[in-house]
Amino acid sequence: MKKIFCLSLLLIGFIFASCSSSNNNDNEGLFINVGPEPKTIDPILNIAADASVYIVHAFEGLASKDKNGLITAGAAERWDISEDGLTYVFHLRTNGKWSDGTPLTANDFVYSWQRAVDPKTASEYSYQFEPVKNAMAINAGKMELNTLGIKAIDDYTLEVTLEKPTAYFLELTAFPTFYPVKKDIIEQYGETWTMKPETYIGNGPYVMIERNIDNNIVMTKNTNYWNYSSLVPEKITFVLMDNAAASVAGIKEGSLHFSDRVPAQDIDTLRAEGLLQLVNRLGTYYYAVNHTNDVLKDDRVRKALSLAIDRNYIVDNIVKAGTPAGAFVPYGAPDVNGDFREVGGDYISVKAEDYQKNVEEAKRLMAEAGYANGEGFPVLQFLVDSNREIPTFEAVQQMWKEHLGVDSTISQQEWAVFLQTLYTDKNYQIGRSGWTADYNDPMTFLGMFLSYSPQNHALFTNKEYDSLLQTAMNTIDQTVRMDAMHKAEKIFMDNDVIIPLYFYATPTLISPKLKDIVFDSLAMHKFFMLI
Repeated sequence: MKKIFCLSLLLIGFIFASCSSSNNNDNEGLFINVGPEPKTIDPILNIAADASVYIVHAFEGLASKDKNGLITAGAAERWDISEDGLTYVFHLRTNGKWSDGTPLTANDFVYSWQRAVDPKTASEYSYQFEPVKNAMAINAGKMELNTLGIKAIDDYTLEVTLEKPTAYFLELTAFPTFYPVKKDIIEQYGETWTMKPETYIGNGPYVMIERNIDNNIVMTKNTNYWNYSSLVPEKITFVLMDNAAASVAGIKEGSLHFSDRVPAQDIDTLRAEGLLQLVNRLGTYYYAVNHTNDVLKDDRVRKALSLAIDRNYIVDNIVKAGTPAGAFVPYGAPDVNGDFREVGGDYISVKAEDYQKNVEEAKRLMAEAGYANGEGFPVLQFLVDSNREIPTFEAVQQMWKEHLGVDSTISQQEWAVFLQTLYTDKNYQIGRSGWTADYNDPMTFLGMFLSYSPQNHALFTNKEYDSLLQTAMNTIDQTVRMDAMHKAEKIFMDNDVIIPLYFYATPTLISPKLKDIVFDSLAMHKFFMLI
C-alpha cells in the first residue's frame, strides 16, 4: 500500500473505537476522514492505504488480524499446514456470506486470486502472489490461469500450494489483494462495479449504502456478516477530502471523529488542546527518484541530493512528527535478534552534529559528477499531490539551492493522477512518496524494488539485490532470511535508490467524543470493534 502514502502494513492496522454516550452524532454513527476520493476501492487494484481503510470494512480475507496485530481466523475458521510448509488447507466458515446473502465459497477465492495474477487485470500488487505456485509465470503470460496453486476441494475447503515455504504467507492472506471479490458482479459491471452500493458487494463486516464521488462513502453493519454481533457503530461515514483546515474545524465542531489530515503548523497547539495524538506506524516517508533520468541515473547525484537534506530540521520544524530516516526499513520490523533497523543501523548519519559533514560530502560528489556549485545542472521537477506536502519540499528545495546550487520546481497533481504518474507511468524526475508495510516483515519494503515489481517506480535493476531477496523468500530460516535482507538493503542504500526522509509517526486528530481507541503500527484502520 503501502502502500502506500497517506497513508502506506503490512500487518494490517487497526483502530478499535466506540463513541461515548455524550456524542451528539451517536445516531449518525462515526465520521472518519483518511483521504480524498480514492483512485479505486477494488481490493485487487488498489495500492493506496487510505482506500484500504474502506476495503477492510467491506471485505475480509481467509485470515484476519486481532487488535494486537496477530493472525486470527477470518473467512476461514481454521487451516492446516503441511510439514514442508508448501500446502495450506483452509476451512471456510459455512455461515460465511456475501453482503447480498449469497454463500461465500472456496470457488470465490479461486476466481479472485486468478483475477489478481491475470496479466489482463494489471494489478500492481500481483507480485505479492509470488509465493503461490505458478503465480508469476501466469502473470508473465507463460502459463494458464487454471495452473495457479489454488483449488476448491469442495464449497468450504480451499487448498493452496506454494512455490516455496513462505514465512509470512498467512499475513498475506489477511491483506486486501488476497480478498475475495464476486465473479458475477465483476463480469456484469466491469470496472464500474465499485461505484454503486448495489454492485459493491463484499463479505466483510460493513456494507456500502451510499457512494457520493468526492464527498463520502457511507457504510452500515452487514447483517449477513458471520460475526455481526461484535460490530459496534451502526453506521460509518468516510468523508472524502484532503483539507487539513476543514478537518480541524470538523473535529472541533463535532462533525468529524477522526482525521489524519493535520496542519503541521498547528500540531503543537492541537496536542495541547487534547485533540491530537502522534501515532507510530510501520512506514517510511521518502522521495522517489527516477533512475532513468539523464542526470539522476548518476549515483553521485542521487547521493548528493540525499546527503544535503537536514532530516532533523524537517522532523523538528516542518512535520513535527516521526524519526529522521537513515535507511529504508523503519524501526518496528522484526529481526532474529530484535529490531531489523536497530540491527542494521543507519546508512546515512542522521546525527545533528554530522549534518555539516554530509553537506561537504554532497558538494564533493556533485563536483565529481561535473556539477560544481550546480553549474550546468538542469532544473529538477518535484512531483507532489497535496498542499500539505509542499512545506517539506520547500525546505528541501532551499537546502539543495543553498548547498548544491540546484534549482527545482514543484508540479502538483490531483491524487489519482499523481498515482498514475508515479506508479503506473513512472513519468517523473523526483516525487514525494511513502510506504506503510503490507505485512510485518522487512520484505514488504525491500520487495517493492525487485527489478520485476510493478511498485518499482525507481526503475532500479540489480541482479545481486534480486538474488538476495530470492534467498530470503525461499526459506523459512529466519537467520538466513534476515542476513540476506540486510545485505540487500545495503545494496539498496549504497545505490541511493530512494531518498529516505523520516519514519512515520502520524499526527492524528481524534474527537474527545471518540473513546476506547487502540492504535497499532498498521495503517489500514478498522473502526468497528471495542477494546
